[in-house]
Amino acid sequence: MCNYAGYGHNRGHDWGPQRGCCCHGHHPMGFHRHFLTAAEKKARLEEYLKELQAEVKAVEERLKKLGEGA
Repeated sequence: MCNYAGYGHNRGHDWGPQRGCCCHGHHPMGFHRHFLTAAEKKARLEEYLKELQAEVKAVEERLKKLGEGA
């Protein structure tokens, strides 16, 4: 994963199918692009799913509260 702060890396583009370094192999400090293994992708997708499920739950609770007040 690219963490070189000099060029604004790692600022929210760290998820999804293109996850990884955006330097295309041109790192000033000699780092190389890192591709995720299938296990890493699976773990990150599972974590992302948990986050989405928590968000859905929060939205459902908010809708329920709004429905009670109507």
